[in-house]
Amino acid sequence: MSAAPRVYTVAVAGLGKRGLHHAAACAKNPRFQLVGLCDIDPARLETARQQFGVACGHTDAVRMLAETKPDVFMFCTLPQVRLPLIQAGLAAGVRLIAFEKPIALSMNEALEMFRLLRASGVKSVVSHQHRYGAHYQRVHEIIAGGGLGRVHTVYGHAIGWMMHMLTHLIDYAGWYNGGADPLWVVGQAAGREKLADAHVSPDYIAALVQYANGVRGVFECGAGAPDVPEVDSMWHKCRIGAQGTSGFAEVLTGKAGKGGGWRAVTAQGAQSGPGAMDYDHDMPPYVQDIAAWLDDDQQVHPCNGETAYKGFEVMMAALRSVVQRGRIALPLGPGEPELKALARVLPA
Repeated sequence: MSAAPRVYTVAVAGLGKRGLHHAAACAKNPRFQLVGLCDIDPARLETARQQFGVACGHTDAVRMLAETKPDVFMFCTLPQVRLPLIQAGLAAGVRLIAFEKPIALSMNEALEMFRLLRASGVKSVVSHQHRYGAHYQRVHEIIAGGGLGRVHTVYGHAIGWMMHMLTHLIDYAGWYNGGADPLWVVGQAAGREKLADAHVSPDYIAALVQYANGVRGVFECGAGAPDVPEVDSMWHKCRIGAQGTSGFAEVLTGKAGKGGGWRAVTAQGAQSGPGAMDYDHDMPPYVQDIAAWLDDDQQVHPCNGETAYKGFEVMMAALRSVVQRGRIALPLGPGEPELKALARVLPA
């Protein structure tokens, strides 16, 4: 008789909407046991602790981790505290850290985070879970199945600003491009209003990306990016897809009842289908794949941190291109923090 599958312990820091999605998905999955919760708001923490029946609750993540010593540490916080929480998770001896995008606020920070993760052998997963959406999956099936012939362009645009949305666009377009390595980036940016936002960004950014397989990436994000008129909800106005010698296929993120879906034109003609962003649909397989990767090193999570790191590098290269007024080769090394440099040179 085979042994029962291992149950992995999980601690979650940050109990806003995204953190609660993570906690709920783990609580419903028999492969996980929630053992710790953390939030800087005591009332919100207590509500979540009661909701999930978790004994350990702290307003300090280090204390929570020290007390629970979980297998998995998930944090869904503002981007200003990525590196300290990675360090806290590693100090507690976790096996996998799952966290929100953007992965960092500068290339220097990302380099240090992933130096520590690689040195420790700890796995990482980043919240690019929309790829589990049925409409995202259908576009990937068409592209991977050769329906577009030779793919020459991948693209993505959203009217939400960079540190919220560009990481999603680059990640999913890279998936549609078979995970090919980016070689260089040229970027341009405008507008200073969102430099004061919690997700610090230029108001608008555009990036051209050259991939090693010859495919060109085209991305726009923020005020001035193309609208997605088929979608009514502002944060879900995202279009991501690919063009090839035989047609195109693209996904519109959408929201239930407010537009979204997928469409394609291939040698077989035009086709389309519904779809919308749905955490209740996307989060269960996201956390199940965490269990699968912990069970077996060969079952690498689709949203693994190394893939997210590659996309973040593209985003930081676009900012460096704005500052340096030229083409930026990858991979990136350390340098002046990109958003600080952008604030120095970006005109009003």
